[in-house]
Amino acid sequence: MWTKEMFGTDVYHLVSWFIIYSMLGWLIESIYMSFCNRKLTNRGFAKSPFCPIYGFGAVGAYLMLRPLEGDYVKLYLCGSMLATLFEFFVAKLMIRLFGEVWWDYNEKPYNYKGIICLESTVAWGFYTVFLFLFLHKFVMAWVESYSYYQGIFFCKMILTIFSIDFFYHFFKALHFNFSECREKMITNYREFRARF
Repeated sequence: MWTKEMFGTDVYHLVSWFIIYSMLGWLIESIYMSFCNRKLTNRGFAKSPFCPIYGFGAVGAYLMLRPLEGDYVKLYLCGSMLATLFEFFVAKLMIRLFGEVWWDYNEKPYNYKGIICLESTVAWGFYTVFLFLFLHKFVMAWVESYSYYQGIFFCKMILTIFSIDFFYHFFKALHFNFSECREKMITNYREFRARF
């Protein structure tokens, strides 16, 4: 599985990049929001230091915009538009699932329903250029700095921890009652055993 090629690279590198960008995104946004709020702020959905929206966004932008590498004007414009569309669709999905969005641009000028705004659109373009000029080279070098087998071990470990954390908080956000589910499972198990 790890060596299977997708989008011109192998799964191992795609997963590694996704993890690094998700953790870097969490770190940068948590630091920024901690300064804004004047208190420590965890910007992740769950408790782990992981924001998958940044992982999907950065890896997706790199894969889709790679043909424009070197043309920084096109990279800027396409990065601005793609990231804004991505942010818009993620917000719509969150509203549908949770009834709310975990960011609010209502105070920003030229915003649309508080879920996208001109300031962020402009910033996404600069982030895209920065990604291609510096950041992705750093991330690729980081992935190559440890062995393939160590990398697979870390990927499996981090994804397992994040998945457990994510799904726990996901079901909690949907008001899923774990203790009620547990009781139901125990009752069903006892009824099943009683039949035999």
